[in-house]
Amino acid sequence: MADVIGFLGAGQMGEPMVHRLLAAGHDVLAHARKEAVRNRLTDAGAQLSDSVADLARRADILVVCLFSDDQLVELATGPDGFIAHAEPGTVVVSHVTGNVGTLDKLRSLYSDGPTVVDAPVSGSAEDIADGKLTVLLGGDTAVLDRVEPVVRAYADPVIRTGEFGSALNLKLVNNILFAANAQLVAAAVELGGRLGVDGTALLDAIASSSGRSHALASIRKVGGVDTFTQAASPFLRKDVAACAAAAADAHVDLGWLGTVVADGPISLVKSTVTE
Repeated sequence: MADVIGFLGAGQMGEPMVHRLLAAGHDVLAHARKEAVRNRLTDAGAQLSDSVADLARRADILVVCLFSDDQLVELATGPDGFIAHAEPGTVVVSHVTGNVGTLDKLRSLYSDGPTVVDAPVSGSAEDIADGKLTVLLGGDTAVLDRVEPVVRAYADPVIRTGEFGSALNLKLVNNILFAANAQLVAAAVELGGRLGVDGTALLDAIASSSGRSHALASIRKVGGVDTFTQAASPFLRKDVAACAAAAADAHVDLGWLGTVVADGPISLVKSTVTE
């Protein structure tokens, strides 16, 4: 009998994941609070759960796509949380970009609970719709063998990074590198302005030159540094804070990456992330 795929967090990123899972022939049971989302999911063929607890009881593999560790802890813990109600043998695939320490605490608090796989993602909702999202997987090989075919419904490539926690730590390094690259692009635009170079012309030219990067392409795509800052800063600040917390837990200095992120033109930290 095929696994029932539970899905928690059918938002901007999660909803297209559900649609890809359904298109791939999976049985999907989703939990969503917004009526419009619930209607779209049922129209696409998903079943709906009455609560997070109900979702956890009925799912064989539970995919969790939430914004932050705070949301994860809120929905995972307590008498109504999904960990307390998951059946033995359930696997939780966490797409949350947060701190490994949070997942470790959940596993220690619920030692008899479900198996947790850290599975951070890199990409956009458009990438999910195209099946081209990057997903990193950390955990036991046998467990990853079980969940990878599910994740591949919306992701390519799927990259196994090693033991539990390795995927999330790798993603945090990726995120702070992206943030540092974005700061460098913003600084380059500032320098170009002082030299009399138009910002749009600079981005267009560097996009075809040796200084190009994914961060530059992202900034160029949305129309410049100001627009990018407005749209991306909340997410970048969260990711930078998560990376700083992970480094602090491991007693590791963020080094030059932390310096660039803290001192660049875009405000991404409340205080230096290298402390």
